[in-house]
Amino acid sequence: MSRRSEAKASRTLHRQGLRRTLRMVLPHLGEHKLLITVGLLALLGDVAFRVLEPWPVKFAVDAVTEALGAQINETIDSSHNVEGMLVFWAFALALIVGGRAFCSYASTIAFAKTGVKVATRLRTRVFDHIQALSLRYHSKASIGDTSQRLVGDMGRLQEVAVTAGLPMVGNLLTLLTLLIVVLILNPVLAIIVLLTGAGYLLFSHVLSPKITSASRTTRKGEGQLVGDAAEALGAIRVVQSYGLEDTVASGFAAGNAKALTAGIRARRLAAQLERSTDLLVGISTAVVLGLGGWQVLQGSMTPGDMVLFLMYLKIAMKPLRDMAKYTGRIARATASGERIADLLDEEIEIQDPARPFPLGRATGELTFWNISANDHRGTPLFEKLNLTIPAGQRVGLLGPSGAGKSTLAGYLLRLADPDSGSVLVDGYCARNVTRANLRGNIAVLLQESVLFSTSVRENIRYGRQDASDEEVEEAARRAGAHEFIMTLPEGYETELGNRGDTLSGGQRQRVAIARALVRDAPIILLDEPTTGLDPASRGVVEESIRELTRGRTTVAITHDISMIQGLDRVLWLQNGRIHEDGSPAELLADPRSQLAQWAASQRSAAGPEAAGPEATELEATTSEADDPAASATAPRTAEKTEWVSR
Repeated sequence: MSRRSEAKASRTLHRQGLRRTLRMVLPHLGEHKLLITVGLLALLGDVAFRVLEPWPVKFAVDAVTEALGAQINETIDSSHNVEGMLVFWAFALALIVGGRAFCSYASTIAFAKTGVKVATRLRTRVFDHIQALSLRYHSKASIGDTSQRLVGDMGRLQEVAVTAGLPMVGNLLTLLTLLIVVLILNPVLAIIVLLTGAGYLLFSHVLSPKITSASRTTRKGEGQLVGDAAEALGAIRVVQSYGLEDTVASGFAAGNAKALTAGIRARRLAAQLERSTDLLVGISTAVVLGLGGWQVLQGSMTPGDMVLFLMYLKIAMKPLRDMAKYTGRIARATASGERIADLLDEEIEIQDPARPFPLGRATGELTFWNISANDHRGTPLFEKLNLTIPAGQRVGLLGPSGAGKSTLAGYLLRLADPDSGSVLVDGYCARNVTRANLRGNIAVLLQESVLFSTSVRENIRYGRQDASDEEVEEAARRAGAHEFIMTLPEGYETELGNRGDTLSGGQRQRVAIARALVRDAPIILLDEPTTGLDPASRGVVEESIRELTRGRTTVAITHDISMIQGLDRVLWLQNGRIHEDGSPAELLADPRSQLAQWAASQRSAAGPEAAGPEATELEATTSEADDPAASATAPRTAEKTEWVSR
């Protein structure tokens, strides 16, 4: 691509980015019409006082010049009281400057409040949008880059809106007003101002797209840096344990250097625009001074007129200097605005229906009907899968990694939707009820208990925001968490560290179970809740889970033998369909079943010493397989199950 084509493409991208940013911001400006009106009125007052400011100086200079004996065409009779004239014009100048300062202060405050409020509203809008995006987006997006857009890019947009965007309107208004005034006063010298303005526009037209492009690269690089840092710090135990500090640091340093290079380029281009404008202003001032002085000598201007014109030139050139500075800031803000607009352009796949059905409190009957879907690589994951779970039944989902167990759980929560088919709760299609209504009927317990940096009490109360303190503590007792909570420095008011890392794994899991208990949901979703726990902690957590799931529909994704044996039903999921369906005892008793073979492999891998009582109990269960009659009567495969479809 030629240099000219690249420049044209860069200017096109700059204009598109600016339009996208304005479309994103303008709707929120309409919410603050009063503030904007006050700011614009104060801005008009500021412009008016700027126009009036040089006149007292002109009259004072002419009065002093005439008093010293010079003959000027435009005269003011000040021969009798020059001192009084000077005092009068000095006082008038002070009033004008004071009025301009007040108007400037009022407009700055009004525009600053507008910018902060718009940015706050926009940040909330973007955050709500991010939360509404499906897992398909969040599984691919960088948390660090998304956070950078939400905080860093939004902050830059807010700063520029306050310090550049709205003030630039005032500068343009000032420039146009002064241009009209100088055209009336002296058309010849006004041409110099016009040429200066044209020169600025030319420089801005060439450099602004380049600044936007460099700033876009900088912000993208900074977002990647935040992502890399968040990833490294989140896995700091692994980094330190494997001695990966230098490897991680080198990758961070490379990204840092790349962002630095782009940042320096953006700053250099912005400085180039500002200094070019300064040069234009300096040349214009020199030309006006020389040409104006010559006109004074020719008698076509008074000394006061020349001073007046020079002051107007100075006032007019200040907006040009500011506009050069603001143009660079606006170009950088455009890059940030584009990144925010890209987030808002992400389609919200999971939305509430226009006319939702009232689900209310469900009994817990679940139906997966004709579920078909592909994974993120386009490989078929499910093909017309059907499954019915009666209310109150506790069902385990097992199968090899990648079989789609967690995906099915995500469909139940509507974190994603299948390509075809439906998930029904009490006969209501999940797509036809609100997400809040659906998810309000489900409590979730994950392998990694997600706790927040707040008190233990509030972490439990997140299960149901209106839960009383008594309900929170009762849930903790039922979860077996009350005793250890009371040993914490401030009991239930103890502030937890990041993601609850100040607690052990078993303690975090029991707090999470208490949160699920206080939710009092009819449907429980478990995703490997005991994985990674030591035997002692696992025993306590399993007892808490039994309390949680008692009398509730439970879907458990687990590979914990003891937990499997406590379920009513086990499904083996593989290759997009259910291969086995039966009670744990029946399937474990049949050596031909996938579950029994898997359990045997787990027992062999653990060894007799590591297996412990669980292996003994399992061996007693599977020994029934030696009885051919028992083996023959065991219903073991999904092909023998009659499915109820809707």
